[in-house]
Amino acid sequence: MGRVTERRKVIRIRDGAVSSRPDTLVAEEPLEIRLNGKPLAITMRTPGDDFALAAGFLVSEGVLATGSDLQNIVYCAGATVDGSNSYNVVDVRTSPDVVIPDITLERNVYTTSSCGLCGKASLDAVRTTARWPISDTPPVRLEPELLASLPDRLRAAQRVFDRTGGLHAAALFTEDGELLDIREDVGRHNAVDKLVGRALQNDDLPLSRVVLLVSGRASFELAQKAVMAGIPVLAAVSAPSSLAVDLAVETGLTLVGFLRGSSMNVYAGEDRITLRTTATQG
Repeated sequence: MGRVTERRKVIRIRDGAVSSRPDTLVAEEPLEIRLNGKPLAITMRTPGDDFALAAGFLVSEGVLATGSDLQNIVYCAGATVDGSNSYNVVDVRTSPDVVIPDITLERNVYTTSSCGLCGKASLDAVRTTARWPISDTPPVRLEPELLASLPDRLRAAQRVFDRTGGLHAAALFTEDGELLDIREDVGRHNAVDKLVGRALQNDDLPLSRVVLLVSGRASFELAQKAVMAGIPVLAAVSAPSSLAVDLAVETGLTLVGFLRGSSMNVYAGEDRITLRTTATQG
């Protein structure tokens, strides 16, 4: 099975001095996800938590909602020419009573951020397939100071990042700031899928009283994954996309961007955040 990190020779140049040494890099390998034996998607990921990644991906596609929907997940043998197992192909088997939606069009529309398809169709697809409307969940109230403390907690828990500097991370926190789970991956969307997949396997969906924090920006795809898992708050250390904001407004998701130090921008769902001063328009 692929490792999380690999070693490669590197030529270092520091203040004009040249040296050779091994460097630790994050591993990146393709993962093919099959659904009931049929190829569905391929994603580039950091090996590890592959079953959770596949399960979380299918939550965001509207296929899985509870642990009972999932019959099993296995690595497919004979994935290489010599018949050995590459551990890069997984097959997700759903329970017999699970109705498989026609997800090919929906996936092309709303999980590929570069697909260039109609934003209105993307919003409609998520709104109509979400199983747990966020607006119906019990209210979560967050202090800005608590949100401001989360990036440091995320960074402190990134074990592989410390060795490679090349991984995104996603974490789930309680409304009191307790770290529930953290996953790392070369793709932040994969890290979120791993979190959601583990929650599905533990029968913890919907995640109606947690904060999802992601490193980097908040794309439409990440907002979609939060909505599909019933997560009411998505926070990112960088900027959101315009379509992510549109989706947050449409679904009632609280979306926070540029969460750095004591500063942050709230793009939607400000009712879940305790605001002590009157907002002014500039």
